[in-house]
Amino acid sequence: MQKREIRIKSTDGGEFDCYLVTPSTRDKTPAIVLASAIHGVDEDLRGIANEFAARGYIAAAPDLFWRTPTPGPLKRDDPRSAPRGQPRLERIKAGERDIADVLPVLRKEPLFNGHAAVIGFCYGGPFAVLGPKRLGYDAGISCHGTQMLDFIGEFDGLAKPVCLIWGDKDHAAPPNVLEAYRALAAQKKHVELHVFAGVEHGYMMPSAKAHDRKTYEFSMGRALAILESLRAKAHA
Repeated sequence: MQKREIRIKSTDGGEFDCYLVTPSTRDKTPAIVLASAIHGVDEDLRGIANEFAARGYIAAAPDLFWRTPTPGPLKRDDPRSAPRGQPRLERIKAGERDIADVLPVLRKEPLFNGHAAVIGFCYGGPFAVLGPKRLGYDAGISCHGTQMLDFIGEFDGLAKPVCLIWGDKDHAAPPNVLEAYRALAAQKKHVELHVFAGVEHGYMMPSAKAHDRKTYEFSMGRALAILESLRAKAHA
């Protein structure tokens, strides 16, 4: 696979960094865009992007914090991490444009088959809904997403697949959030919800104390299955 650090022109003006990995294949393939946690495109996120590429998919991880005073990756214990995500709803709204701006870059990749999904982690969770709702993506996966109750209304009129995964010990998914999404998943065939007993917030990140390998592998499996469906869609 090929790993690259690229610059993407923003429709707002300016440019932002993006980690792009392409697989070692000659076949056209879907892409997945990784919407990071508050720590940005760190070694954990790059490792996940590399795993997707190793499985045969294009993976892109944009810096969603390039507009803040602290762009780029930050260490898990860096006190500057949390403040750069605030005010949260305003930051996410600005990030929508960045997620949308990645797609034209992917379309220039010779291996891209024209279909893409978003996978969001923690802070990036809402983009798993916003991506397929109005940013041009075909599917979304949210892993221990935060602020998700604010975006449950975005499922109205959305017929593209979205997969949401939490642990039942996740502070970002208290009972009222899980109950709301359980009701949503029961009503909508294209929404799937998985809640794992004893799993805490941040389970996808290998360097986090909450990392849970079994739930990580399940989440990757669901994401890969969705990507495979997008490969089949291109051939239909």
